[in-house]
Amino acid sequence: MLSLSEQEQQLVTEIQEYLTANYPEESELVSKRFSSLKALGEAISLFPSVRENQVLRGEVRSEQDLVKSLYQFSTSSRLLYTPTRVVATRGYLVAKFQSFSMLAMLVPDIKKLYVPLQKVIFSIISTLMAEEVYFSGLDEPSFSDAIKIQLAHDLISIWDTGNDPRMNRHLPALQALWAARDASPPCFGTMNGSSEMMRLSMELGDDWRKFLIDNLTDDETRWALEEFLFGISYEEILEVRSRLNKYGISAVDHNEVRSYLGKIPSYASIENDDPRVIYNFYVERRDAAFFRKRFSLPGPKKTLEELYVKYRIARE
Repeated sequence: MLSLSEQEQQLVTEIQEYLTANYPEESELVSKRFSSLKALGEAISLFPSVRENQVLRGEVRSEQDLVKSLYQFSTSSRLLYTPTRVVATRGYLVAKFQSFSMLAMLVPDIKKLYVPLQKVIFSIISTLMAEEVYFSGLDEPSFSDAIKIQLAHDLISIWDTGNDPRMNRHLPALQALWAARDASPPCFGTMNGSSEMMRLSMELGDDWRKFLIDNLTDDETRWALEEFLFGISYEEILEVRSRLNKYGISAVDHNEVRSYLGKIPSYASIENDDPRVIYNFYVERRDAAFFRKRFSLPGPKKTLEELYVKYRIARE
């Protein structure tokens, strides 16, 4: 059944106890919201599990059949072929994200509550991103059939439980990436981003360092990293560099980069505390990468997160 983990439920209980003692009306609001979330999870669980065998007009449909059909689901027309439980589970994850985001709005100054809340929220965002990455992995020509079968089973795990054990292993690295970016925003220079890549790698864990070092000479990784670091598209990065060269400016502060475009940037600003911007920023870069790939345009064809997760998957 779709439900909160023991740790998540304990966190909600602690926050409710705090709100009951200090803000009873808000405590009641939280109680209603999480009761609704629980009811939604229970309702979704009434639909057949994607792991259960089903018989329809004498034809057996099993988890293995779903695994095989996922190669078709990886196309843009997959929605109406997708089991109800799958679509509903994604809705549950969105509702869970919004519920925990509400809690974060209520206790922003209480570190012992706010910090674990941010981790839960990031975990939900990463699970939503993982679904996108796994679908992309099903189309990855460098992946063996064995890896693709495992990815299909990972997708089924997300849809059946709302949780992804594989992505949980990568959460610390992804969180470290965002923390390093926010803690030490890079300067934007006319040279390539190799120096920023190396500086960032020193602030992260072993997994990220190995990924960056192993891919140091790969243009796509560097381009995807620059998009992530500077918050603008590959095409806009080229435009800014051209302007800096034209006016003899070697580098600009991170906060000034967007102003050098002279237009509204392709990607929305991520310089705020709303956790939704993490997912939005990923989706914008993912869509731009897909566009370049479809029309054979220069620039990154994958996001930095996608490149990293695929790198880890290939080595597991």
